[in-house]
Amino acid sequence: MLLAACASSAAGHTATPITTQEFQIPTSTSANERWVELFDRTPFPFTTPLPSSHNTAIDGTYIKINPRTATPFPCRRCPDYAMEGGLWKINFDEGIFRMIYSVNGWRSLGSFTVSGDRLTLFNDPNCIYDIGVYKWRLEEGQLILTEINDICSIHLRAENLSNQPWLSCQTSSVVDMVIGNWQAPAGCEEP
Repeated sequence: MLLAACASSAAGHTATPITTQEFQIPTSTSANERWVELFDRTPFPFTTPLPSSHNTAIDGTYIKINPRTATPFPCRRCPDYAMEGGLWKINFDEGIFRMIYSVNGWRSLGSFTVSGDRLTLFNDPNCIYDIGVYKWRLEEGQLILTEINDICSIHLRAENLSNQPWLSCQTSSVVDMVIGNWQAPAGCEEP
């Protein structure tokens, strides 16, 4: 009888998919608060010393909207960097990267270095011993990352970072910014 009650209850429950419109901009105040809090933190040098603090060519904030519309399944310990639909934001700033998924407020931070077209990620608390190496380029207002080697979080960080271009939240043209000829993509609001 208990089995029949559970079966009929589960059969009547259907998940409502999240539409792209619902997650283009962070909807949760707590996700915005978690993003702001990230800027008060610095990475811990788990296995690699913190890099020197200096500007790099990649510094700035970038967003992407993963178009996946399926509702994420509920879990107590979802895998880190899982590619779920919605707004993702990443910031590179003088050797520190910060990342957030606005739908549920998941976040991470770590260290990075740039050498030519190579981006190296390390000191990530989600994968303490893993170092990620990517080829990067900025092209027409987009950051494009191509994995060279990254096994962090059962390879999910690499899939997430390189599955689509990241839109820049800053323009490279000072003229466009001054005359108002450029508008940041939705979701770029800075803390």
